Amino acid sequence: MSATTPSHPAPVDRAELLADPYSVYARLREAGPVHRITGTDGLPAWLVTRYDDVRQGLADPRLSLDKRNATPGGYHGFALPPALDANLLNMDPPDHTRIRRLVSKAFTPRRVELLREPVRRIAGTLLDALAPLGRADLISAYAAPLPIIVICDLLGVAPGDRQDFRSWTDALVAPDPDRPEQAREAVRSLLGFFTGLLAAKRAAPADDLLSALIAVRDEEDRLTEDELMSLAFLVLVAGYENTVHLIGNATLALLGHPDQLAALRADPGRLGPAVEELARYDGPVPLAVRRFPVEDVTIGGVDVPAGETVLLSLAAAHRDPRRFADPDRLDLGRDAGGHLALGHGIHYCLGAPLARMETEVALSALLDRFPGLALDLPPDGPRRRPSMRSRGLLSLPVRY
Repeated sequence: MSATTPSHPAPVDRAELLADPYSVYARLREAGPVHRITGTDGLPAWLVTRYDDVRQGLADPRLSLDKRNATPGGYHGFALPPALDANLLNMDPPDHTRIRRLVSKAFTPRRVELLREPVRRIAGTLLDALAPLGRADLISAYAAPLPIIVICDLLGVAPGDRQDFRSWTDALVAPDPDRPEQAREAVRSLLGFFTGLLAAKRAAPADDLLSALIAVRDEEDRLTEDELMSLAFLVLVAGYENTVHLIGNATLALLGHPDQLAALRADPGRLGPAVEELARYDGPVPLAVRRFPVEDVTIGGVDVPAGETVLLSLAAAHRDPRRFADPDRLDLGRDAGGHLALGHGIHYCLGAPLARMETEVALSALLDRFPGLALDLPPDGPRRRPSMRSRGLLSLPVRY
């Protein structure tokens, strides 16, 4: 994509942004707090790069997530059918408040803590399978299946459906630019999957989150059918997608910084705070969900008209030296409180306690099992997803 400040052109190469986003964002951040850009869809947007402005923007009620507030002819985004599009990422209060309240009890820190032992058992089983091999791709063999199993168990998705779900999600979130039909096929498959899943749960309710949400829909009439399906879709996708990349990026960062890894091994009790720094250092979401001002606003001293697309760069904010000292350095002793990897304000990640706990358990189990764990990368380095929406690894070869 290409970017400009309001008065000075500053071209940005998409390949460069994918290969080295932090250098690109640093250049933009120091050139100015807000940039007029042309996105990959060819439409204009405003990119916000400095921590204070990004944090304020995440909590600003004037910046709407509802696409109906977009300027006509402006942002159109990826087309989802109504049955998948009526989700929290497209909603403002009061609908956002109503729906979030219905599902939030499943993700409280107390409820999530009850899942710690089951997650630890899942991690142990996956590592048992890896132990005799000596080498593995940690994404496909560990970082991806762990959160899939956890979120599918929580929702009540049968084991046989998990692999298909992963391939559909990958095609939707990071479509192959040479095969645009993949994303459309994934949407059709996901719609059919959730239609069948809801029907099966209605016929035979179980002790799972999806059955509970169906009861809210059918018995209490507090969800429309589209809202129910969209909520199931969002919980399943978000519960898997971001956690995979958080675990993968964190593992790569640790193995690439032997001094920090050694300090963590010497004091495993630091792992909880370390996860916060790892999320700041190389989080799974470079850009927050797009927003649309419901009135003219001023961000970082720049006037942004109502209805135009605003992109809040979490990746740029996390490396802002105005907020984090020496921000390009991984420092597990740092107080990374205030990072925005899981959002801020009313749209703060619903599954944040679960993502934190899963990452902590995954890293702890991995490091305990394989004291000699080391990267086994090809000469050209790790392979990353070619995606602007998520920062994740396609593979992470290791030896142990």
